[in-house]
Amino acid sequence: MEWKLRSVALTVAVVLAVAACTMEMGAVAAQSLCKMSQEGVEACKPCISTVKPAEQPSDACCAALKQADLPCLCYYKNSNLLPYLGIDPKRAMQLPAKCSMVLPQQC
Repeated sequence: MEWKLRSVALTVAVVLAVAACTMEMGAVAAQSLCKMSQEGVEACKPCISTVKPAEQPSDACCAALKQADLPCLCYYKNSNLLPYLGIDPKRAMQLPAKCSMVLPQQC
């Protein structure tokens, strides 16, 4: 169960990072990345940041994560980009549990 949590959390973090980078470049396509809206991505960034991270995700972050396509996010789980994008992988791995998520079996 712990490895599933880590896989989903890491995947979520990678997708959030990719979406954040894409949005910073002005692309509109990030709004539909694995069903995560731009607002949802922004809401989750504070709790997985490498700089002064928030302890708990906001209600908006958890709501966005619960609407996301988690199997889609799983495709990003092996990316090594997280630290380079300012995302703490350990904090990212905790995000689904902090949002009381049920993990998909296919992750």
